[in-house]
Amino acid sequence: MTEAELRALALSLPETLEVPHFPTASFRVRGKIYLTIGEGRDDTPAVLRLPAHIQEAVLQSDADTAESVGGYWGRMGWTRFFIERMENEKLADLVRLAWRQVAPKKLISGGAG
Repeated sequence: MTEAELRALALSLPETLEVPHFPTASFRVRGKIYLTIGEGRDDTPAVLRLPAHIQEAVLQSDADTAESVGGYWGRMGWTRFFIERMENEKLADLVRLAWRQVAPKKLISGGAG
């Protein structure tokens, strides 16, 4: 997946806004970040907020494409992916899951927010 495709996927999710976050682009739902993209690098890193059990499984199954973010952030499920190395479908599923981590329940179920 390219950086542009990842950005388009994130922006297609309900109420997602792209907001600058230090040297990266962040993608947020009602102010809560679920994805950042480190733009303009050769091996583009994306950082997703995942449930701990999913983070653990991904780190075991995709060791060459994913790594935990260090310290507190890593313990909170933040996981770095190198998007050009990862299967498109799998990355798309993880982006949707990260969105669900921060989206309000009513938004997830399709109700008014």
